[in-house]
Amino acid sequence: MIAALFFGAVTGLGVYAFVRVFLRPRPGVAEALARISRGQRSMTTHTTTAYESGGALDRRARSAFASLSDRLEVLAADRGWELGQQRADLALMGRTRGTHLATKVATGFGLFLLAPFVWTMTTVAGAPLPTAIPAVAALAFAAFGFFLPDLALRSEAAARRRDFRRSVGVFLDLVAMNLAGGRGLPEALLAAASVGDHWSMVRIRQALANARLYGTTPWVALGDLGREIDVEELKELSGALVLAADDGAKIRSSLSARAATLRRRELTQAEGEEGEKSQSMLVAQMLISTAFLLFLAYPAVSKLLAA
Repeated sequence: MIAALFFGAVTGLGVYAFVRVFLRPRPGVAEALARISRGQRSMTTHTTTAYESGGALDRRARSAFASLSDRLEVLAADRGWELGQQRADLALMGRTRGTHLATKVATGFGLFLLAPFVWTMTTVAGAPLPTAIPAVAALAFAAFGFFLPDLALRSEAAARRRDFRRSVGVFLDLVAMNLAGGRGLPEALLAAASVGDHWSMVRIRQALANARLYGTTPWVALGDLGREIDVEELKELSGALVLAADDGAKIRSSLSARAATLRRRELTQAEGEEGEKSQSMLVAQMLISTAFLLFLAYPAVSKLLAA
């Protein structure tokens, strides 16, 4: 009786959530803007790569995933799902909310089907399991699969954010060098961002180029980029440039000092990570040595106990 009530409640909750998600509410401004953005993305020219021109099944799967992503993007905009910190992580990784939500749904659904598949295999093999076990396992796998992309996104974004912070130190050195060469601050910023094709430099270069198009200052664009991808160093740099934009000599020394501070911080962090890895290796060696000593002492101890 308890199991029947539990599964009935879970089923009813799932039906209610399904109806709430796909129920058409009153259209708002956010939905209209999301639909316009979706239409612009569909009209964007795109060159088909060798990977995308694979088999028909792959193309259909990618098309279905893209359609699901677009629908979830519109749904997220209409419902006002900001996703909190995940939005900054997605902006840093260059992904959309719809793609992330579609990945969560696809992963959860795939792991949901894993439990019935295993139950079918065990039944065919002659070792059937009670029906309640695969049902509970399917719900647990679905929940795990739904939140697994969040954990992966957080880990990938943290690694990429550390990489971006290293690039900010290099960018500051390049800006200081261009200022020493006699360039103005806006020209020095754009020239420093145009040196390499690393993805972080490309993001900074795009932000500076958009600032020219929109008629804003480069330091405001850098601050907006820092807030978008949650990089504190860019926000601090924007504040420093706003305060000292008219004094080239002082801003040059300030940028050099900030770059040196970032390098020391990265060096300290690298040393700390190496220390943690050394401690982990030491603990692993101690565990292996302890297991080997127990293996050697087991025959003697067993004979003493048997006597």
